[in-house]
Amino acid sequence: MAADNGGSPNSKPEMSDTLKTFGAVLKALRDEAGLTQEQFAPRVQYSVPYIAKIEQGKRFPPRELVERAEAALGASAARVMGAAYRSLTRKVGLASWFRHWAGIEEEAVSLLTYECAVIPGLLQPEPYIRAVFDRYIPHLPAEKAEQQVIARLARQRLFTELPSTSFCFVVEQALLDRGFGGTAVTRALLDHLLEQQNRLNVEIQVMPLRQEDHFGFEGPMCIAETVDHRWVGYIEAHDTSVLITDPKTVSGMHQRYGKLRSQALSPQATTSLLEQMRGAL
Repeated sequence: MAADNGGSPNSKPEMSDTLKTFGAVLKALRDEAGLTQEQFAPRVQYSVPYIAKIEQGKRFPPRELVERAEAALGASAARVMGAAYRSLTRKVGLASWFRHWAGIEEEAVSLLTYECAVIPGLLQPEPYIRAVFDRYIPHLPAEKAEQQVIARLARQRLFTELPSTSFCFVVEQALLDRGFGGTAVTRALLDHLLEQQNRLNVEIQVMPLRQEDHFGFEGPMCIAETVDHRWVGYIEAHDTSVLITDPKTVSGMHQRYGKLRSQALSPQATTSLLEQMRGAL
């Protein structure tokens, strides 16, 4: 799917003041502790250039940075960093036509996704994300591509911030066999999928390559259950999207998704397949 759900970037990304603020907070706390970037980086197990980019607001900080910073900067500083981290917006760089759906995602009780074109954005590890934007046509300026990466990684915080939300994904096996981005990217992808599969609120099912009775021929789709238990659908391609609220149409999507889940490998069988594919690399 396009936009930040899977493949294509948007046309008008927003700059994130909160990323710059977090970077400034980190720098101030580091300076207060009397540590240079060269001294601080190894203590939190990241490279000096990576820390520098975070402080400049050019990289989305990993959650582990906040946890590791406590030993280097102290408990009080870690609390300040934690508050700054929670203020970061996951909508940096999201297309205007995608933001409505992004808002629905953030409050969804259930989120169902079927994808046959590209690994869903919520499941993409950073190397895969970068491979996607490296291949986007027309080519993106480096700064804009970085904003897209930041936006996609930020959205993945939904898994931890919405522990009671059920995330279900049906993904075509062809996307795993394709080797998109090369062996290293595929290895990172398989490792990441196995890690996400361990989450209590995430369920990934792979659709086998051969499946005669296949109900996904109409293409990718997302369906969300809202807080008031209404269902809405969403489809997108080539930098455009459609939000579907008509109950009859959404009902049809929901029925098709149910068929897809029954035809795909079970989560347990999917995990076994992912492990076999990972071992074969």
